[in-house]
Amino acid sequence: MRVFRQALTGLFLLGVTVALMAWAAGTVRDAVQARISEEPRERPARERVFAVNVTEAVPGREVPQLITFGEVQSRRTLDLRTAAGGTVVALSENFVEGGQVKAGEVLVEIDPTDAELARQRVASDLLDAEAAVRDADRALALARDELAAGEEQVALRETALDRQNQLSARGVGTTANREAAELALSSARQSALARRQALAAAEARVDQAATSLARTQIAVAEAERRLGDLTLTARFDGTLTGVSLVEGGLVQANSEVGQLIDPSALEVSFRVSTAQYARLLDEAGQLRQAEVRATLDVFGTDLTATGTLSRDSAAVEEGQTGRLIFARLGAAPGFKPGDFVTVTVDEPALDRVVRLPAAAIDASERVLVVGAEERLEEREVVLLRRQGDDILVRAQGLAGAQVVSERSPVLGAGIKVRVLQTGPDTNVPEEPQTIALTDERRAKLKAFLEGNTRMPAEVRDRMLAQLDAPEVPARMVERLESRMGG
Repeated sequence: MRVFRQALTGLFLLGVTVALMAWAAGTVRDAVQARISEEPRERPARERVFAVNVTEAVPGREVPQLITFGEVQSRRTLDLRTAAGGTVVALSENFVEGGQVKAGEVLVEIDPTDAELARQRVASDLLDAEAAVRDADRALALARDELAAGEEQVALRETALDRQNQLSARGVGTTANREAAELALSSARQSALARRQALAAAEARVDQAATSLARTQIAVAEAERRLGDLTLTARFDGTLTGVSLVEGGLVQANSEVGQLIDPSALEVSFRVSTAQYARLLDEAGQLRQAEVRATLDVFGTDLTATGTLSRDSAAVEEGQTGRLIFARLGAAPGFKPGDFVTVTVDEPALDRVVRLPAAAIDASERVLVVGAEERLEEREVVLLRRQGDDILVRAQGLAGAQVVSERSPVLGAGIKVRVLQTGPDTNVPEEPQTIALTDERRAKLKAFLEGNTRMPAEVRDRMLAQLDAPEVPARMVERLESRMGG
């Protein structure tokens, strides 16, 4: 009986399960049929609108700037070389790396003993030559006196011969007397001729003495020059570099012992492309006297010097392109030859140009302008200059238009947009110009500056003075900490 009851219970549960499964299958079938029989609902299409930033095109006068990099160098650089060799016996206190010297200051002295002895020898030779000249002059004077006396003897003998001839004509004189007078005249003439030869020899002796004196004077001048070559002096005010000499050392002739640089005669050389060079020429094809600004970045405290273009290279060096240009700098405190600087040159001003962000133009020199119904239109422009993150363009009918500041692949002509911003975003907070430092942070920065020996002293002192102030330039602090690695 118990088994029969359990069997009936199982059959009941099985029937219930089958019934539930049949009901579920019917429900699913009805839902599928209802879904299939429904008419499809169409959603209304909606045009997509893009948000863009725009810049108003305002034509005006712009001064393009050519920005490149250059190297500072001195127009007056003198190689210091020893004209003679020997032992260094004295050095100037300023004859050190970076020493400041004045024009005419004695820098190096070489042992002058041998040169002094040589000068004394030629000085004694000069005395002998001068004595020989005086002796020759005296001998010449005597020879002239002797010649005058001989010529007087000839005149007397001629007078005596004339008198004997007159006596013989009157029949008073004798032939022997007349012949004796002729012989005396002949003897007097021979004596006068010998004295003329003596005079010529005396004159030649004078010439030889003068020549010997001139040679000796040349030898004296050469000895003086050699003695002067043992002293090296500064030709102009400047700074020493490359010093390689110590007191007591030996140097050879024509040895380079350093360089003298004039820090007040600085110029900067920089290379530009041929197209940029053409924009720096005037109507006559000459380099314009354009203003130049050289900037040296020193831990956030930029050193700036101004100048003008002075000249360009005569030829293009092998393996180089463009043109090498030189600009003469004015007052440039803190600048040193060899500094790598940023050079900014003002080009001729351009009229009726529009300044736009560089991202507003594409490769085909087209910009997008917000037109009617806030739909984009393409405008072709003429790209004149690139100025960092900006461009200078010119186009017909662009004045007052709203130009898309930044193009993207999804933007194009005919697309509807929504203007977000016109011009620069004034809601962006500006970065602080100065910040306050803690005592620990200030001490670390000052210790880093004091340990930096490569920085110019005047720049380091100025930055230390700025660090002592309650508010310190934020840019300088950022640069210093980036160099410190902290």
